[in-house]
Amino acid sequence: MLFKITTRNSLRFAFIAIFWIAGLSQAFAGSSCATDQLDIRSATGTYRFQIEVVDTPELRAQGLMHREQMATFAGMLFVYDNPQPMRFWMRNTLIPLDMLFIDSNGMIAHIHENAIPLDETTIFGGDAIQYVFEINGGLSETLGITVGSAVRHAAITGPEVIWACE
Repeated sequence: MLFKITTRNSLRFAFIAIFWIAGLSQAFAGSSCATDQLDIRSATGTYRFQIEVVDTPELRAQGLMHREQMATFAGMLFVYDNPQPMRFWMRNTLIPLDMLFIDSNGMIAHIHENAIPLDETTIFGGDAIQYVFEINGGLSETLGITVGSAVRHAAITGPEVIWACE
């Protein structure tokens, strides 16, 4: 079977190649977790993000509001004590975001791509979500991050975690 070359595929592969060449990706097997890093394993590869963790009501309420930009491989991880129905919005958020809704086992259960800046429409992420990871809009598609991808971070713990820290 021949691989069909499209502009979308060319851009995706160029972006991933630059990522690897820049040395931002590592061999993640056996790697331990740092609180300021989050790893995502998808069918297309493993990606590491530099992150901020927001785990109090005050920090979660502020989120990424009023920020004008975010580095490509940066993000914000919202941590909740228990799985719950999850709803977000983009009030006072100036940059488009992909919202990755993650269950208690560290699996991406839903992705809302390219949330519209300043939009106050409620974005429903699911009924049993414990973590939400926000990254730059369009990045999940570019990297091939999909529902079912595994997420690893020090805050994601428990006996059923699909990709635990070591």
